[in-house]
Amino acid sequence: MTTGWAAADMAELGHRHARLEGECKLDELMETLCADPVYEFHPLGLTFRGGDTTRRYYDQFIRNFMPRIEGYDLVDEWVNERSVAQEYEIRVKREGSIITLRTVGVLFVDASSIETGDPRLGGERIYGGEQLVREFAGQMYSELRPL
Repeated sequence: MTTGWAAADMAELGHRHARLEGECKLDELMETLCADPVYEFHPLGLTFRGGDTTRRYYDQFIRNFMPRIEGYDLVDEWVNERSVAQEYEIRVKREGSIITLRTVGVLFVDASSIETGDPRLGGERIYGGEQLVREFAGQMYSELRPL
């Protein structure tokens, strides 16, 4: 990693991204990402990439998933100079009841953006079952591609 970039810097970038996502601020959220972010869903082995696709993903996530959140808990968090991993338990309205989804999201830094002095995230690896991925991706689920 580049000199001058530390775990505290990564934590700040990851926390800013999570805060903007929670505040549903799409434009500012996109500014935390590099031009060609990569999103991976494990263990399903699915992915999408690119700025336009990521914007569409977050747009539908904010419009369709976020309003159904009844509550969430940050279960745990791990940080190093390359990534922030956050484990969440999310309670969501679905078909008249509340379901609980559990996920670990690993936000990782785009190393080349540190070198240019404009640190951005390179994307996220999201760990969760098929139901979680379908809830997150919404209508875009059919657009996800194998890793």
